Amino acid sequence: MADWNKLGTSGNVEDRRGARPLLIGGGGLGVAVVVLTLLFNVLTGSPTDLGSTLNQLQQSQAPQTTGQTSQFEGLDSYEKFTSTVLGSTNETWRTIFSQSGQTYTEPKLVLFRNSTSSGCGSASSDVGPHYCPADSTIYLDETFFDELTKRFGAQGGDVTEAYVIAHEVGHHVQNELGTMDEVEGTLRSSSPEANGISIKLELQADCFAGVWAHSVSSMGVFGQGEINEAIDAAAAVGDDRVQKSIQGRISPESWTHGSSEQRVEWFNRGYTSGRASDCNTFRT
Repeated sequence: MADWNKLGTSGNVEDRRGARPLLIGGGGLGVAVVVLTLLFNVLTGSPTDLGSTLNQLQQSQAPQTTGQTSQFEGLDSYEKFTSTVLGSTNETWRTIFSQSGQTYTEPKLVLFRNSTSSGCGSASSDVGPHYCPADSTIYLDETFFDELTKRFGAQGGDVTEAYVIAHEVGHHVQNELGTMDEVEGTLRSSSPEANGISIKLELQADCFAGVWAHSVSSMGVFGQGEINEAIDAAAAVGDDRVQKSIQGRISPESWTHGSSEQRVEWFNRGYTSGRASDCNTFRT
């Protein structure tokens, strides 16, 4: 297990896990349609996911929530863990942005169970961890990691979970840099280039996660043994492995996140160099 106590950082985490959802109104497309649309996008949050389904999400009835139940009142260990990881990503990217004369605006992370409201309409556990650029917020139901290990064969562990957070922060970095805005039109269209752009965005987010991991490992938080958890998770959510698990066959023409090999390659690229400049997937 990594030594997260060496970080001493904290990020903006809102814990909604104890909030009971109240579905308001009737009609709408509903979350089920969105889940089917995003079936193969296990690590969601890129503009591809949002670009192709944003209208559906915004039309669906976003759940309102009541107050927290006693189970999640106060700061528990998981809330502290996610806050620590998010805070460390903030430090990494604040430093990188500062070096180029830019200002980094920190994202927010919402912990939830089942479903909650978001700036993109509705956040569902079935969609998985994802980033909403409309409110610069990451939405995370940690029960997703049970699915990751049971269904897709990942090792699991705290570094795996930190990698997923860092990946979603990678999408926030893309939003901060204007990358999402630059490719939004293509992603919303039926252009044959859309899937390729989506893959480039996802692989860049993996590389950005590697850049964060490099900065953390240099502080002695974890070593190669622990980082293998992140590498294993990147491989587990490759489009080829996900498709093989779900539909029993691989269809490269429908990929949106990249193969297991590609995801591991780009994570390792960022992890090895620690330089965000090495993460320009759009040059390849």
